[in-house]
Amino acid sequence: MSTNVTNLLYLITIVTFILALRFLSNPAHARRGNQIGAAGMILAVVVTWIDIGTTSWWAIVIAMLLGGGFGAFAARKVKMTAMPQMVALFNGVGGGAAALIALAEVHRILPEAGRPKIDISLAIMLSALIGSISFAGSMVAFAKLQELIGGRPITYPGQQFVNGALFVGAVACGLVLVSGVQDEWLLWVLIAAALAFGVLFVLPIGGADMPVVISLLNAFTGLAVAAGGFELQNNVLIVSGMLVGASGTLLTLMMGRAMNRSIANVLFGAFGQVSAAAAAVAAGDGGATVRSASAEDVAVMLAYAHKVVFVPGYGLAVAQAQHDVRQLADLLEAKGVEVSYAIHPVAGRMPGHMNVLLAEANVPYPQLKEMDDANPEFPRTDVAVVVGANDVVNPDARNNQASPIYGMPILNVDDAQTVVVLKRSMNPGFAGIENPLFYNPKTVMLFGDAKSSIEKLIADVKTL
Repeated sequence: MSTNVTNLLYLITIVTFILALRFLSNPAHARRGNQIGAAGMILAVVVTWIDIGTTSWWAIVIAMLLGGGFGAFAARKVKMTAMPQMVALFNGVGGGAAALIALAEVHRILPEAGRPKIDISLAIMLSALIGSISFAGSMVAFAKLQELIGGRPITYPGQQFVNGALFVGAVACGLVLVSGVQDEWLLWVLIAAALAFGVLFVLPIGGADMPVVISLLNAFTGLAVAAGGFELQNNVLIVSGMLVGASGTLLTLMMGRAMNRSIANVLFGAFGQVSAAAAAVAAGDGGATVRSASAEDVAVMLAYAHKVVFVPGYGLAVAQAQHDVRQLADLLEAKGVEVSYAIHPVAGRMPGHMNVLLAEANVPYPQLKEMDDANPEFPRTDVAVVVGANDVVNPDARNNQASPIYGMPILNVDDAQTVVVLKRSMNPGFAGIENPLFYNPKTVMLFGDAKSSIEKLIADVKTL
């Protein structure tokens, strides 16, 4: 295949990736975006395979069958509750692949006579450094989300000094390699230091901040892949990597803004760490009591309301209750109730988690209201039903300057006439912060598994 034809086909692939991102920006067209992106990737793989000839074709076939088979199995079998873990895992694999490509390129070019071009050496250093950090950090994020390790921040004395020393050491090895010292062991040391840094970098970040971390690590992977494109002189890798890096960075900044926190605070603030002082502040509910209600009582509230807003959180994903919520909403709409869903940008464990969850249940997209659109509607809402959310509806973010989440924009569910909270127990959310909403006189608690509770509500609403 001629170079011109190859570049033309790669250009088509690049256009499909851009179109895929455009469609993915809207949940109503996200499926088509995935299909366009997948078609572009298939084209890129075929063109690259033809371009390299028959070199190790059997190894490529085996790798594609293994990777494709695992990806297809995971995509079909992994439950929605485990989707954030899968996203973190797949993102980490991309970063690890970029680091391995850097290692392979160094092994290939160093024996050649003469000094490698500085741009190629710099690309190798960056893809190994960033890819290794992304891989190790994503594995820790996966372990936290899978609860293989605790979700609370894990800190230790001298943490920032150790992290800084590892990062500086990794960069120093890379700079020595770029300067012309042709020793492969330098890259091995760089990768080892970057892997250690990636682990220690994510360990102090609490589980409540995992959506931001996953988004940031996704941007890292994109940058590592783009650097790999310079190594291999492949335009598709360069453009696709930069698209991922740019979109991931933008999403990270937007999520930080949604929490009214700087990215530095997310990464280095150890948010969610339990302290005696914080616990004392959180416990100051003034002796207020919690009101609980039966499913029959809540069903009456819902059936005779004019407007109901569902507020989904991670508990909805854990209970796998999205289809039941949709069924309940359909019943209410049949009775003339106006129904919508209020979506907080950082609800769940990954960016857009609640949108994906509700899309799986075929919830009409116009009913999904982002925070800025949902909040003005709460004052005219008869019943706000909070399903498994905690921190994103915590009024302390507005009222309590001593709270760790003070200043974070929240869903103002306490502006509704009545708030119903579906929750297993009074345990705090993933951030470990008590929620005074539960003690609000207009709030009633419906304790139990969200799926079972909603099934009871469905049965009771049908009898009304």
